[in-house]
Order: sequence, then structure tokens, then C-alpha cells
Amino acid sequence: MKVHFISPDGETTQTVDAKPGDNLLELAQNAGQPLEGTCEGQMACSTCHVIIDKAWFDKLSPASDDEEDMLDLASGARRTSRLSCQIDLSEDLDGLTVHIPAESRNMQGV
Repeated sequence: MKVHFISPDGETTQTVDAKPGDNLLELAQNAGQPLEGTCEGQMACSTCHVIIDKAWFDKLSPASDDEEDMLDLASGARRTSRLSCQIDLSEDLDGLTVHIPAESRNMQGV
């Protein structure tokens, strides 16, 4: 299956091979996407915030109340924002398109 990451400027798309059960944050980080994930998937920060393409947003499981609370802290959050650490891929998400927000910071390369 494929996941498409779109750069903050919308100019670059990176298509990554994935398999069902992969976590979106881990997949993105392994592909070199600038998602920090400071809390390592514990939902204690919003540094893995992504914007899901509108065509795909309703295909995801709904965000939990805790995730919604963390998204309130995310810079540049939108209606289709999610924490990538909370998205485990399934076959019906083949072709998922994910936008990296302009406000993302990559502290891994520092």
C-alpha cells in the first residue's frame, strides 16, 4: 500500500510504501518527514501533528477526546488535523494523502 506525504509548500510529494498495521508517525519519520514526535507516541504533545487530505479524513477512526485536547495545542491545526502517532494504517487507507503542516519542526536533525 502507499501513503503520500505532501510538503508544507505543496510543491513536493513523497510516496512511501507501507503495510497494514504500520503507525503513520513511524512511517513518516522513517521516510525523513519533519515530524518530531517528542513524546514517542504517548499522546503527550502535538509535535506529530499532520493534516489529513479532506478526501481521506472520514475514512480514519475518529480522534479520541485526549487526541482532540492535544490538537488544540497544535500550531496551525485545522478541521482535518490529526496526531500521526494515533493513526495505524489499514488496507482501506491505501493511497492516504497527508499534508505536513508549515509549522512542523524537526528536532531530530538538530
